[in-house]
Parts: sequence; structure tokens; C-alpha cells
Amino acid sequence: MSRAGGLETIRPAAGRRSDMIIIKTQRDLEAMRPACLIAASVLEEVSAFVTPGRTTREVDDFAAECIRNHSARSAFLGYRNYPCHICISVNEQVVHGLAGSRRLQYGDIVSLDIGVAHGGFIGDTARTVAVGGCEALAQKLIDVTEQALHEGIGQALAGNRVVDISRAVQTYVEQNGFSVVREFVGHGVGRTMHEEPQIPNYVDRKASPRLRPGMTLAIEPMVNAGKADVKMLNDGWTVVTQDGQPSAHFEHTVLVTDAEPEVLTCLAKTPSSLKAR
Repeated sequence: MSRAGGLETIRPAAGRRSDMIIIKTQRDLEAMRPACLIAASVLEEVSAFVTPGRTTREVDDFAAECIRNHSARSAFLGYRNYPCHICISVNEQVVHGLAGSRRLQYGDIVSLDIGVAHGGFIGDTARTVAVGGCEALAQKLIDVTEQALHEGIGQALAGNRVVDISRAVQTYVEQNGFSVVREFVGHGVGRTMHEEPQIPNYVDRKASPRLRPGMTLAIEPMVNAGKADVKMLNDGWTVVTQDGQPSAHFEHTVLVTDAEPEVLTCLAKTPSSLKAR
């Protein structure tokens, strides 16, 4: 993946894939769970900090402080020379938004992507929040993207294939009139940020390994209110929608088990209203 691939994995080239999927041992999982819970805690803290009038630099500085308070470090800062502690993407920005002087306004929607390293493992999670409140379309986009994540998680079952996750996400998003981003995809995660398998949010049968207990997956729908097309800004990082319509992003790190999937980046039990239907 080139630097332009950013922090989310860029979609796989046709006909290319790796079979090196790392199955986590119980010892691995004992070390990985705390990293994931720290990521979830930081996301909660940063989400509450996002209010009208704050700059994205202030949000990033606050996130850095939260990560340090949990005795962890940012998994993003310095990764492929990424200059910020978290990704802060506002409105039409899809992923990899950079912190700066932009001041958040009431009605903005902000995607917060958190990756932390702790105990040799990485926890990766994301959420889109409204700044004070937002228009009905933006709220629907947020709700649909979050539910699409849970639809995908519901298919993270041993014996299923990656394409089952992808199909669940794409179907739910498109049924609700939105578009899934195709240039960037989910991925395995563990000791490194990006492991196999890659997890598209659309049906791609060319790269669909079978899911096995012990796989840890970063499932992350990136959903546009308008068309799926995106472009990168001149900063070399920030990805935006080509039509200027808003975008939303949700992510959890999920463990495939012998039974139901375990959401490692969840602080509380998943609300029944957000479970896959």
C-alpha cells in the first residue's frame, strides 16, 4: 500500500491477496483486549469533548492527553508519517482528516478515528458524532452507517467468509439510499495496524477468505450521503467526497469466536436497537 493508502487499507488490486492471516492465541487476546478497551475509552472521552467552537487541533491535543493518561500511545502518529494523534474528518471529509485551525460549528458532523498501541497490540475504533446537533439527512447518515457496522459484525461468524460481512454492509447502506466508499476498506488488526484479511464494504468475491476463530478484524463502513466517488486533497492525506456531500465512518475491532462475535472495542453491551437484524 502506498502512502496514499493512508491509515485505512486501500482496496486490494484485482487478483492480489495474501493468505497470511494471523490467528490470535489466548495469550495474544489477553494483551489485545486492554488495548481495545483503551481505544474505546479514548473515543468516548474525545466524543464528549467535541463541541461547537473547538478547533480540530484542540480535539487532537485532547486525544493525545487521553491516550497518555491511559499509558498508551497513538498508533497513528508517525505511521507512514501521519502527523496527528487521531483522524478528525469533518462533513465531506471521509477519512484521514488532519488536525488544524478549523473551528467546529454547530451542525457539523465529525468522524473520530482512534488507534492506540498498548502491550504490544493495537485497538482501532471510530465513530461519527454531530457537533451540538445536525440536519435530518446527516443524522440519518450517521444512524445508517452505525447500523451498517452492526450488520457487518453480525456476519463475523466462524465458517462465514469476508464477503458475508461485505454484503451485509453494502446491502444495508444501499437499501437506505447511501453509497459505500470503495477505495478504502477494513482490515485485520493485531500487533500491527494492518493485517490480512482486507474487508471491503462492498461485495468483492476475489478476496474472501473463510473466517476462523481467533481472527481479529477492524470492520469499518465508510458511507457517503451522495455518490461513492472520493478524492484526496493536496495535503496527501485528507480524503473527501467528490460531490461535496457528507460522509460518516464507524469502526470496531471484532474477534471471531466459536460462537457470537466479540466486539473488543465496546465498553458496554451493544444496545439491542443496534444489533444486526
